[in-house]
Amino acid sequence: MRILGIETSCDETAASVVALDDAGTPQILSNVVYSQIDDHAAFGGVVPEIAARAHVEALDGIVATALAEAGTVLGDIDGVAATAGPGLIGGLIVGLMTAKAVAAAAGKPLIPVNHLEGHALTARLTDGLEFPYLLLLVSGGHTQIILVRGVGDYERWASTIDDALGEAFDKTAKLLGLPYPGGPNVEKQALAGDPSRFAFPRPLRGEARLDFSFSGLKTAVRQAATAIAPLSRQDVCDICAAFQLAVTETLVERVGRSLARFRGEFPTIGEPALVVAGGVAANKAIRTALEELCAGRSMRLVAPPLALCTDNAAMIAWAGIERIRARMTATDAMTFTPRSRWPLDEDAAPLIGSGKRGAKA
Repeated sequence: MRILGIETSCDETAASVVALDDAGTPQILSNVVYSQIDDHAAFGGVVPEIAARAHVEALDGIVATALAEAGTVLGDIDGVAATAGPGLIGGLIVGLMTAKAVAAAAGKPLIPVNHLEGHALTARLTDGLEFPYLLLLVSGGHTQIILVRGVGDYERWASTIDDALGEAFDKTAKLLGLPYPGGPNVEKQALAGDPSRFAFPRPLRGEARLDFSFSGLKTAVRQAATAIAPLSRQDVCDICAAFQLAVTETLVERVGRSLARFRGEFPTIGEPALVVAGGVAANKAIRTALEELCAGRSMRLVAPPLALCTDNAAMIAWAGIERIRARMTATDAMTFTPRSRWPLDEDAAPLIGSGKRGAKA
């Protein structure tokens, strides 16, 4: 089986070919990603209209490159999987419409994929992980803890009631005059900072609910920076260090409660696994803290390679393979409409603070 994957949910244009060999072992034959960081850097964040136009300009070439690197042609693939949501609607339209055209021209089935399901299933591509397991998804658009029971079977245990963690990193960086993307630059400055200089809050710490909140922490950072302006380089480093420590300790506390719940619900699993995915998973301080947390709980931390933690098309192709094997392909795929909001757990109740339309994912 060979599946072409297409990903255009935000500011990466990506295509990949993933295959199963005769033994059923997954093989990533190609994984091409074009990042639009330079296109958006001047604006301090992703501009949806610019992202959509960049996808239009780049996608055909990216698909052709992915097929060439995989040593295959359209006639050899068994299906086309494309991100159909959640994400920026312009980018989703570009990717899904392209996938529909490719599938129709090649006479192959189309598999619309939830972007979050791609993240949720990546650990099975890289580590052959068995169900069930717990997923911590931390990115620019999402901060969630999800129970992954099986393909298409997800239960949201926690989400953010305001900012996603990656968004909080980016806004903190912008406030401090650091370049976009904010996460890596905040982490870099934090290395030279004193985390004890500022006492930033740990939102929702100690509460039984497992949800996250980062708007109050972001406000505390702004107030601290305003109080000592103009900021020296050391001021910036100290604020970044204190912010990163607050975020890390918040994640550890929230995730720790989730791991305890998982242990209680699945007591017979010998070595339960926590999967961490999303761009924020690249932060070394956060990853180290999660490794220590899992080691102390006799649990396994699974963190796919960074190239497969951030947005990519290999995870979309793999989700397509998983859905084909589970016989869960959509019968109305060619008329499927892109969805800017598409929760993995559609039965989860909207959170207070998530807006009138409910949580976006």
